[in-house]
Amino acid sequence: MCGITGIFAFNLIGKIHRIHVTQATMQLAKRGPDHQGIYTDDWVGLGHRRLSIIDTSEAANQPMWDASGRYAIIFNGEIFNFLELKQDLEKKEVSFSTHSDTEVLLQLLITEGRTALNKLNGFFAFCFYDKVEQKFLVARDRFGIKPLLYVFDDDKFIFASEMKSILAYGIDKSLDYKALHHYLHLNYIPAPFSIFKSVKKLLPGHYIEIKAGKLRMEKYYEIPYTHRDEKYIFSYEAAKEKIKELLEDSVQKRLISDVPIGCFLSGGIDSSIITGLAARHKSNLHTFSIGFADESFFDETHYAKLVAKHFGTEHTVFSLTNQNLFEHIFHALDYLDEPFADSSALNVFILSKETRKHATVALSGDGADELLGGYNKHAAFLAMEKGGMLPSIISSLHPLWKALPKSRNGKISNIIRQLEKFAEGKKLPLPERYWRFAGFTKANEIDALLSSSSKEKINRASIEQSISQWTNALQGKDSINEVLLTDTKFVLPNDMLTKVDFMSMANALEVRVPFLDYRFVDYVFSLPSSFKITKNLRKRVLQDAFRELLPDVLYNRPKKGFEVPLLKWLRKDLKHIIDNDLLSKATIEKQGIFNVEAIDQLKKQLYSANPGDAHARIWGLLVFQYWWKKYRN
Repeated sequence: MCGITGIFAFNLIGKIHRIHVTQATMQLAKRGPDHQGIYTDDWVGLGHRRLSIIDTSEAANQPMWDASGRYAIIFNGEIFNFLELKQDLEKKEVSFSTHSDTEVLLQLLITEGRTALNKLNGFFAFCFYDKVEQKFLVARDRFGIKPLLYVFDDDKFIFASEMKSILAYGIDKSLDYKALHHYLHLNYIPAPFSIFKSVKKLLPGHYIEIKAGKLRMEKYYEIPYTHRDEKYIFSYEAAKEKIKELLEDSVQKRLISDVPIGCFLSGGIDSSIITGLAARHKSNLHTFSIGFADESFFDETHYAKLVAKHFGTEHTVFSLTNQNLFEHIFHALDYLDEPFADSSALNVFILSKETRKHATVALSGDGADELLGGYNKHAAFLAMEKGGMLPSIISSLHPLWKALPKSRNGKISNIIRQLEKFAEGKKLPLPERYWRFAGFTKANEIDALLSSSSKEKINRASIEQSISQWTNALQGKDSINEVLLTDTKFVLPNDMLTKVDFMSMANALEVRVPFLDYRFVDYVFSLPSSFKITKNLRKRVLQDAFRELLPDVLYNRPKKGFEVPLLKWLRKDLKHIIDNDLLSKATIEKQGIFNVEAIDQLKKQLYSANPGDAHARIWGLLVFQYWWKKYRN
């Protein structure tokens, strides 16, 4: 796990930016605290920060060159099947001087070129440099577990693991208002967009070739999904066995490490399965969980302790007060280099920080909910698809839900909030319903938030075109599987995996994701949706497959979120910053991006007895303003 950056200059103007490679590499120090490597020649610069995981010797440092001095690689990630790939290469008389997966990847690319991508089982972003051909091959893993941003113009191609590294090259920082519009809806910015017009994110499962000043981008992987007729005869028992087989092999592969390794353990089904499988193959396994002393409703450490005892792991609980959480807000925000307002990132930041004191690598249960239907919204989609009296009643009572007070901060008011969203969504076509459920702010509300000058910079047709591309799998032939596919391709890389990568890398911790072994993902999308979610059971085939492994108590408990007490903080601890600094009238007027009156109305809603989702929208604005103050100014 590392940080990478580089530049390919096409002319003398581009060459000027090459002098920034060292500074750009230093910006990635937290991703890789163990070693910094720099290479430059007339037109190329490569920078690498290393977090040593496999083969911690100096011989495995990067940039890594082959014996001939023609080929080099800088690589962020892990290749979990590198031993098998190495054996195949040795049969072809390829020799190795290290025990690292980096050298295996280098030699595989030399031998097979870009077709090697289809053989890789792991997560990665890398640049492969052919000095003779003067060519870059830059690639990102299948599901976007590792990030890669780039700039391409007439003068240069620049890439990096993080925006802060890109900015070190002195690139243009013009705001992308289309990206801002998407951010105000989602609270994150989806690929290929970034907050700056000049910077793009490489899409998951894609590669770029750079040669002679030209860029060629191609997709090398697509989830092999086709519509499955529910009447098609699948053996549910066989599916359970295959799920067990694939996931255990995935976990076993991800235990390869030359440094201490453990598991995140929330006490939920997903992390408990990963822990149980890891415990089979690793003695003295360490597990880590985070608890909330002041928020008993969200505290799951009781279940985590039961699971740890069940599997005999060495368990550590980090119990935090709301004040502990609050004290870390700005440390987490300071590491973000573009607006990202998923508030649960704070929990991941603290969990990663504390875990890093005991381990360098942690396995997590991320991805299972998106793949197998674990969220409330999936249950809502299923209810709408099946129809019946209850969904119709809820929908008919939309005016009532709309009139009643709503808030995430109370049990009844949160149910009312969910009922209103359900009633609203039921009336919409599937793609529009999906987009509504994916975000916090409607299109007309976004327009109201923006100033007149900002709205002039946004092309509505272009916005709709992007949304249409992101929701194009939602054809209504098998709506649940289509929703899960869209979540896996859209929400997972842009929100969930971005959150985990940034917050773990801020603390030099590598997080591995067994549920996103491509063989497991491919198999899951060969199954009918009825294997994944029913009226009474989410992640059905996963839960049933591991009933003999897990404690019974996990099957009789409600699913809880990984939330922070945002509403309380915004109304109290952060109120001064909202009213007198980042969202003050003077700041908004001077900045010119937002509409003062709309911001005031949103603040009034926040402080009212009927806040709804105002706290999430205010948090999104605060995060943007904090970023703007630090980076844009």
